[in-house]
Amino acid sequence: MATMTAAQRRNQARAEYDAFIKGCPTNQLLDRLSDKWVSLVVAALVPGPQRYSDLGRKLAGVSPKMLTQTLRSLERDGILSRTVTPSVPVRVDYELTDLGRSLSLLLLAVKDWAETHIEEVREAREQYDAEDATAS
Repeated sequence: MATMTAAQRRNQARAEYDAFIKGCPTNQLLDRLSDKWVSLVVAALVPGPQRYSDLGRKLAGVSPKMLTQTLRSLERDGILSRTVTPSVPVRVDYELTDLGRSLSLLLLAVKDWAETHIEEVREAREQYDAEDATAS
């Protein structure tokens, strides 16, 4: 039996990832990335670094707890970096990493699609609800 190098083992593991399996790491990553706050935080950071308070103001409806959890999870996943500048008060900036910038292209496309097609979706919902109400 031939031994495999670390690179070969990583490539084999990648080939075996299946996002349709609940326990698969890619399934768990997709679950995180599908969170609306993740998409909005990533989109908000595209122009450049932002302070926590700036993000909180930009993301209407996000609670401080949810914003903190989202930022921590994105930092843990390598999507963004957190820089603390010692000052009074302490300044904390969040910025997309290279990995985060690559993800932002996809998430911005989804955000743009939603903004472009919301009226069509609303019309479809209204039509569905009207047909559903008459069928009942």
